[in-house]
Amino acid sequence: MPDVPGLPPVPISHLVRAQDRVSFLYLEHSVVHRDDNAITATDKRGTVHIPAATLGALLLGPGTTVSQQAMVLLAESGSTAVWVGEYGVRYYAHGRGLSRSSRLLEAQAALVSNKRTRLRVARQMYALRFPDEDTTDLTMQQLRGKEGARVRKLYRLHAQRTGVEWQRRDYDPSDFDSGTPVNKALSAANTSLYGVVHAVIVALGCAPGLGFVHTGHDKSFVYDIADLYKADITIPVAFDIAARDVADIGTETRRAVRDRMKDGTFLDTCVRDIKTLLAEEDVTTIYGPDAFDTYDETASNVVLLWDDSGRAVAGGTNYDDEDFL
Repeated sequence: MPDVPGLPPVPISHLVRAQDRVSFLYLEHSVVHRDDNAITATDKRGTVHIPAATLGALLLGPGTTVSQQAMVLLAESGSTAVWVGEYGVRYYAHGRGLSRSSRLLEAQAALVSNKRTRLRVARQMYALRFPDEDTTDLTMQQLRGKEGARVRKLYRLHAQRTGVEWQRRDYDPSDFDSGTPVNKALSAANTSLYGVVHAVIVALGCAPGLGFVHTGHDKSFVYDIADLYKADITIPVAFDIAARDVADIGTETRRAVRDRMKDGTFLDTCVRDIKTLLAEEDVTTIYGPDAFDTYDETASNVVLLWDDSGRAVAGGTNYDDEDFL
């Protein structure tokens, strides 16, 4: 059999784990191509080489042209490519992530499909925002009320800290420039956060659409997880940018969010929180108590077949044999 043409894919054991990657890179008005195992971005200023295997999410903005070979390398490296609109505030599509295992996906589906476990995970999400309070007996209505009060308080505090005038969160998704500076900064910051969180969720093999608090949207779980970090990242960044009166709010906000994440602790925290939220007792009994402690999103491709006895059997086997009947 002849060799498969083209460069061989990067061995999955050589890839950088999701929590150890660079958070995101935003490109616009450039040509994206491939040079060996690096992504290249070329514009009128020259060409920059980007190690694909260390990148969490590549946000492709207006005016970008990307080659097939660049997309192949991103897919093989487990880097999520996200196509975004002008100012980075529209989300169009994404590429393949890092995971080759469905263990966390199955755990997520099991938890979200049961009202009792879904409520428990939702309460855990709110508990992360209220570390000094007991949320175990609160209803979803009560939790939403507490969260609304918390966010309003944060807006007021940062408005006082920066001297930025604040009335309310108000923006038109179809008209970015119609918003106030702080509302535009909040939109740009949140979109950057969504892109990175989406990359982590896909890298771990989870479903972006299976949310516990949010529902009915193809990125419900992205919004669930992103909401855990807005108080520490996007809200203070947005008010800081609005206070500086910059010429290009979208660009400056994305850079500020990237700088806030560049030490790498955010990706590690995001990965850890997702694994913790999905490592419920009801699910770990299926895989064993240590399944999610040792979970590796870069596990090699293994395809099993479901069996109604409660066990999985090997794929790639012809079971039309009397030994199996």
